[in-house]
Amino acid sequence: MSKPITRLIHHPYTPPERFGAPQPGVYKASTVFFANVAAMRARDWRSKAGYTYGLHGTPTTFMLEERLAELEGGSECLLAPSGLAAISLVSLALLKTGDEVLLPDNAYGPNKALAAGELANFGITHRLYDPMNPADLAAKLSDRTRLVWIEAPGSVTMEFPDLPALARLCRARQVISALDNTWGTGLAFNPFDLDGEGEGVDISAQALTKYPSGGGDVLMGSVVTKDPALHLKLKLTHMRLGLGVGVDDVQEVMRSLPSIALRYRAHDESARMLARWLARRDEIAQVLHPALEGSPGHENWRALCGEDGAAAGLFSVVFDERYGTEQIDAFCDALKLFRLGYSWGGPTSLVVPYDIGLMRDPKVAPWPHKGTLVRFSIGLEAAEDLQADLDQALDTLSDGD
Repeated sequence: MSKPITRLIHHPYTPPERFGAPQPGVYKASTVFFANVAAMRARDWRSKAGYTYGLHGTPTTFMLEERLAELEGGSECLLAPSGLAAISLVSLALLKTGDEVLLPDNAYGPNKALAAGELANFGITHRLYDPMNPADLAAKLSDRTRLVWIEAPGSVTMEFPDLPALARLCRARQVISALDNTWGTGLAFNPFDLDGEGEGVDISAQALTKYPSGGGDVLMGSVVTKDPALHLKLKLTHMRLGLGVGVDDVQEVMRSLPSIALRYRAHDESARMLARWLARRDEIAQVLHPALEGSPGHENWRALCGEDGAAAGLFSVVFDERYGTEQIDAFCDALKLFRLGYSWGGPTSLVVPYDIGLMRDPKVAPWPHKGTLVRFSIGLEAAEDLQADLDQALDTLSDGD
């Protein structure tokens, strides 16, 4: 008779199969058991037909990957520890010494920093292009270009590019196109079918930290593709880098996914109401929201997403130039419901002031505004309460002269 501790570890009971519940089971594992040596030797970690090691997937991570691929219109998905990790995975998998990557001038700042830092250290060059001018991208595509990053809309400044045109240029030159689709998250448009005929980008990456999680408490990213060969190339690098995600975090995203469309619509509706209200205030020189007429790229958004199409609950405003930086900082500090904090897509509304002069290259696409830019992420509070909060904070402003 074995000792109690051994019987505890090797207890023969297993629960019956075919248990059904609204949420799938959570499988935590580093070690995965095999029935015999033949099964161990036959198992291929590159496939979802079986399990080899926790880092290569469990039923829980496989299920989230499949649902995310479905959400974005792809067929294959990889999970990463954050949105930036997903971006880094794409660039590290597809670029080598001597290659070039092109990024939009309004790209997510850490993507630019990656190109200027680690990629440059590896002998990979990068250039910035004007995303609102497809001809600029066409002119900068070279024989060394292997990857083009696209954002829709641009980070912070919210310009919405002609996505089908940019994707077509890349495809014509046989250059891989990768879209940061965190804003659209698979709900605003299908990144793999931008023209209604099945043509789109090659890769869609997003920060699941935002709308798929929805709670402001999970860090995770994803990379979705439709091409099996491209997916395998990414997956090999994913394996070699040892990228993995916590299964408890996967479960949190899984629990939030069924409500993503409802939350996205609620964020969208409140954001549009507040953006239109702010556009009527004389303190505001420009509202930057793709779904509003007059915002850069509005026509591109409408052509892709439809007259009544979806948009994230995110927009920026440019204050009249008579207000200095200290006044705008004081405005942000005066807000009571809007909290100062990075990220977005959660239940709490956020506000961040930016110095666009530090973020843009004037030689690529000059920034036309002189006033200070402030970005708002609209949460799930009542829009009327958020408007009242904005109103009282705006009332604290005084003309700078």
